[in-house]
Amino acid sequence: MDATAPSRRQRPAENSSGAKMAELDAPLHAIGFEIGELSPSRLTGRLPVTPTCCQPFKVLHGGVSALVAEGLASMGAHMASGYGRIAGVQLSINHFRSAAVGDTVLAQAVPVHVGRSTQVWEVKLWKMDPSTREKGPQIAEARVTLLCNLPLTEELKNAGDALRKYSKL
Repeated sequence: MDATAPSRRQRPAENSSGAKMAELDAPLHAIGFEIGELSPSRLTGRLPVTPTCCQPFKVLHGGVSALVAEGLASMGAHMASGYGRIAGVQLSINHFRSAAVGDTVLAQAVPVHVGRSTQVWEVKLWKMDPSTREKGPQIAEARVTLLCNLPLTEELKNAGDALRKYSKL
């Protein structure tokens, strides 16, 4: 066996977790985001901070934080609308602290308002405390507004299949 290849024991967990994230949100998967809880009332996950998601000063790029916020809010809004078509219309994010290469960022998205035509989601990001593996200092907070229950065309009717497959309803 190649010394650089993962062991058989590691491969299924990595593949199933990676495949799940790739199926749910390809851009989040591309930056290494790992989904945790997945329901219409709460989404969680983690992002290992790597050079791929950093700006030149070796800290997490603000656009990556915004990507995480929009991605989680969009998945949540899609589920909360009964898998109807949604579209983000506004994203506001404040950054309080930085996270550096080697840190892990924890994320949580919860709905603030779930209406018939709009939803508002709050997304918080924390640096993980390495000693407790729990939330450490909050690094960012976002508010995402989405239109929901938009017309769903025939070619998009299966857009929610991955969320249906993995979510806890």
